[in-house]
Amino acid sequence: MDGIHLMATALHAAKARLDISAANLANVSSDGFRKSVGRAVLTRDGLVASSHIDPTPGPLRRTGRTFDLATAGAGGFFVRTPGGATVELRSKSFDRDARGHLVDERGNVLLGVHGPLVLREDATIDARGNVREVGTIVARVVVRPGTSLQSGFLEGSSVESVREMVDVLGEQRAFETAQKTLAALDDERQKDANDVIRIKG
Repeated sequence: MDGIHLMATALHAAKARLDISAANLANVSSDGFRKSVGRAVLTRDGLVASSHIDPTPGPLRRTGRTFDLATAGAGGFFVRTPGGATVELRSKSFDRDARGHLVDERGNVLLGVHGPLVLREDATIDARGNVREVGTIVARVVVRPGTSLQSGFLEGSSVESVREMVDVLGEQRAFETAQKTLAALDDERQKDANDVIRIKG
């Protein structure tokens, strides 16, 4: 592998990692956002960037709204999308619709053991997912075993703004260095090619 090819892959890897850090920083205030972690690995084809989602949850933020839900533990709760799919979430803000269903801003409906929940406005939800109306358990939110619900909380973003800003600056410097090095190597190759042409002439 020649130096120009290696630096070209280094440039692409640096750009990919810069994009990952920039996307993380853009979501520093997005509830429930899990940051991506980028890394570059040297292979036979040069430097290759990859990423994975950091499973570390964000901090819980108290809202005081009964139908703002977050989870503690490995799992989450379940919603039905407008398209009919069942999706697991860890934190979401819900409102009652005209039929009493708990619906988020995307139209996803919170699921109970027997399907979409229908709740009164004064209903409460405890840590086990039990829904109470006037002190009586009337339904239960479906959650994974070992997971507890936190009513009145939302999970914040797992992105730490200062650390992510440092990463953005570092990746930007790496990108600029790779860019300059690649340009210098290309200029040197072009100079060598011109010297060969002059000698042959």
